[in-house]
Amino acid sequence: MKVVTVLGARPQFIKASAVSKALADATGIDEVIVHTGQHFDADMSEVFFEELGIAKPAHHLGIHGGTHGAMTGRMLEAVERVLIEERPDAVLVYGDTNSTLAGALAAAKLRIPIAHVEAGLRSFNMAMPEEQNRVVTDRLSSWLFTPTPAADANLAREGAKPESIVRVGDVMYDVALHSSARASRRGDVHARLGVPSAGYVLATVHRAETTEDPARLTAVVGGLSIASRTRPVVLPLHPRTRAVLERANALTALPPEVHVIAPVGYLDMAALERAACVVATDSGGVQKEAYFHGVPCVTLRDETEWIELVEAGWNRLAPPTSADAVGSAVLSAIGTRGRPVDVYGRGDAAQRIASRLRADLGR
Repeated sequence: MKVVTVLGARPQFIKASAVSKALADATGIDEVIVHTGQHFDADMSEVFFEELGIAKPAHHLGIHGGTHGAMTGRMLEAVERVLIEERPDAVLVYGDTNSTLAGALAAAKLRIPIAHVEAGLRSFNMAMPEEQNRVVTDRLSSWLFTPTPAADANLAREGAKPESIVRVGDVMYDVALHSSARASRRGDVHARLGVPSAGYVLATVHRAETTEDPARLTAVVGGLSIASRTRPVVLPLHPRTRAVLERANALTALPPEVHVIAPVGYLDMAALERAACVVATDSGGVQKEAYFHGVPCVTLRDETEWIELVEAGWNRLAPPTSADAVGSAVLSAIGTRGRPVDVYGRGDAAQRIASRLRADLGR
């Protein structure tokens, strides 16, 4: 049995580190990895393959940049060529990126069954490119591997076939559990990166809805500057965000208490999260990573797919309407804690995915 996995972005590399290992351990499944190139910077791509032990991609498409439509179209054409060449029994995609959508569309056009890992998540904001991607991918998929009961319920409301909905748990929880000891041993990370050793705000900003809206980005950056008057801020800066801020001459205006660094690998990020007093992010995955490390989170968005963390008190929404609103939300989260959240599985989501694919494809 052959499975082609389509990857392209940082969160997908993290998830694939668990699932690809489980597929390799499953007798009778050969995995072929396709890297679209959506994240092409070494700090956003190569480092994850190296430190998480992911096999080198059999196909690297080198596609990045441009508008959503242009990028997705080029990916669709290139992935289709790979699928015609490889003739897989199934195509595996993750999450909600343009790479995800391109992989799913290419497979659907060729009538190849699709497995969607992290299916069923919804922000209910169809203006988000990520929401568009995940909804379409779910509609096309034969296996809907869900992380939580809420994801199951979303798919059921939308009319998904009950037999296609497979609750496996959260593969990022798998990775967090299995990598915890390695992350804890990276005690030199703060000195190596030149940042404070503890008690800081860790921030990430990368979503298009933030970076492409000058008012929202200004509010986020201004809010982090306000927070830095009380606690230092560590900001691993996504290449797209850096480019936008440089064009606006906004980087040089940041106070010295905002420590801007290059993007970091998974293990360094986990070590940074563990020592933070609060995480402020517009990322989906980082919200969960903060919880896994017992750190409060402020989500710099109007909504979140991981609503259970908001309901349990670990996360709070802070729409970036003004710098004061963002700064206040970040500082007020320091020292808070929520209730335990028991919805992400037992750390065996990857094995469950591999077992189900092997059982169904072997029929």
